[in-house]
Amino acid sequence: MIENLLVANRGEIALRVFRSCAEAGIGTVAVYSDADAGSPHATGADAAVRLPGEAPSDTYLRSDLLLEAARAAGADAVHPGYGFLSENAAFARAVLEAGLTWVGPPPDAIETMGSKVESKRLMAKAGVPVLPELEPDAVTEADLPVLVKASAGGGGRGMRVVRELADLPGAVDSARAEAESAFGDPTVFCERYLDTGRHIEVQVLADEHGTVWAVGERECSIQRRHQKVVEEAPSPLVDAAMRAELFEAARRAAKAIDYVGAGTVEFLSTADGTFYFLEMNTRLQVEHPVTECTTGVDLVAWQLRVAEGQRLPPTPPERTGHAIEVRLYAEDPAAQWQPQSGTLHRFEIPGVRAEFAIPDGHGLRLDSGVTGGSVIGVHYDPMLAKVIAWAPDRAAAARMLAGALARARIHGVVTNRDLLVRVLRHPAFLAGDTDTAFFDRHGLDTLARPLAGAEHTRLSALAAALAEAAANRAAAPVQRGLPSGWRNVPGADQRRSYRTGGEEYQVSYRLTRSGLRAADHPDTELIESAPDRVVLETAGVRRTFLVGRYPGLVAVDSPLGPVSLTPLPRFADPDAQLAAGSLLAPMPGTVLRVAVSEGDSVTAGEPLLWLEAMKMEHQITAPADGVVAELPVTAGRQVELGAVLAVVRTPEE
Repeated sequence: MIENLLVANRGEIALRVFRSCAEAGIGTVAVYSDADAGSPHATGADAAVRLPGEAPSDTYLRSDLLLEAARAAGADAVHPGYGFLSENAAFARAVLEAGLTWVGPPPDAIETMGSKVESKRLMAKAGVPVLPELEPDAVTEADLPVLVKASAGGGGRGMRVVRELADLPGAVDSARAEAESAFGDPTVFCERYLDTGRHIEVQVLADEHGTVWAVGERECSIQRRHQKVVEEAPSPLVDAAMRAELFEAARRAAKAIDYVGAGTVEFLSTADGTFYFLEMNTRLQVEHPVTECTTGVDLVAWQLRVAEGQRLPPTPPERTGHAIEVRLYAEDPAAQWQPQSGTLHRFEIPGVRAEFAIPDGHGLRLDSGVTGGSVIGVHYDPMLAKVIAWAPDRAAAARMLAGALARARIHGVVTNRDLLVRVLRHPAFLAGDTDTAFFDRHGLDTLARPLAGAEHTRLSALAAALAEAAANRAAAPVQRGLPSGWRNVPGADQRRSYRTGGEEYQVSYRLTRSGLRAADHPDTELIESAPDRVVLETAGVRRTFLVGRYPGLVAVDSPLGPVSLTPLPRFADPDAQLAAGSLLAPMPGTVLRVAVSEGDSVTAGEPLLWLEAMKMEHQITAPADGVVAELPVTAGRQVELGAVLAVVRTPEE
């Protein structure tokens, strides 16, 4: 029997495991890096042990430190969560050799499936359909397009799509470098790339007595950078006949390696239902909540029971309803998915019925490792939360989830929230027409567009200015009851300037005896104003604007859509002006490689250097044809957000 469990992970998955442990009466131990000292998971367990350092390689990837933490806290079992060492056979063996219970599959199974090359060969022997493996050196024009893929690891790292044979050597070198950095294994291979494939996966659960469940399938086709963004159960593509074939293939895969515990067998399917084995994730998946909601199976609870030697019932429960999960990331989809960092000032999702648990009825579930006030750093994946809607049918789940996200108050970092809402409301998504080319087909520029249009943004900027005026009056030492800018006789308008999305918005208004007079809003009346709430009536329609004010940020939430505004000073600081052509670091990170030198001529789009941040590699390219006038960074250097990486002078400058 497990008495005290250490979770060798962080964030929302650690909190998720703690919740099932609390229900089972199992004690819990958290581990945390210095960067995570203030994170919710660090205080969410019965005990917590510090892992000195910040980078994953110094903390969550140190099996010796994790085992020391287990011994120090008196843990008798280890749950790896997902990511980090969850699919590391050596760590699993070390846990078992230390006399602890490993809440995961046998190390041999992890090792077998850890190599995508070897696992595909084994699956082919077991009768599971696979895409043929291609050696990079043997790829021909007839094979294109191909996917270069790291043999170890996952999460989209070490993967490159190649459509031109001339691009293959560079893609292989880049994938190898990223795979070596992320997983310590540079092995890559190629396989045929399906432009419009459907990503279907089957959740399996097996005990040590020979019972293997195929709990249900999920579809995870909407992806960016080969990482999932929207996941749902069941798949809109899969009918009863295809489901039976998928489940049989998944059970064969699990039995072929004597699998025990929770795992996921992933397939790539064509539109006609033909599917091929991709890989097996020998761990709990990020998207496991959609399966839990639709089947009522607490997968973490069963992981613990199976690790204790308990038997599964002969058959899994039936599915009910439909569940959709979205991954809310701190990233800017419109800027090539750049990860974002900073303080998350406010984080509120309305209508949440359960956290880290199956709701007691149809509704919203939230699994999040952050709260208002959390600092989003650069050392870990930028996922903030998973928001899940469970409803009687797919359309109801999509509407419920889109509505909750649109009304959420998320202040302080740029997120993919607007993109998620547009995806969930898109006619193609609602029709079940989803595949891995969804963003390419429907246009990221359209899908990533802010929910609030230009006119709505102007109205929100007016609300922000009125809230600021109300705050100034509330803080005034005398005569706080007077309206802001009040005069006995007409005077100049009150003016405020804000920037959002690269556009500048000028607000000009006056509060008179007869009410609000705003130059750009002649049909708008002020009904009520306070530092955090403004009510405006435009053309007879009354709306409430909730306003959050922070250093350098004003966040306005309304039914018209969320708007984040940067207040602009009246007079620019000359010392703050940058040289023309300056390329700034979009996030804190480490310079991996530099491809140019000062004085080099470059063309628009040419790679200048690469940054590593938030577990991903980011390419910095020349904005236009020109000459590299300044290059103040070198490989290995740590840079802060906004640091000058290079200056490219164009002929006109």
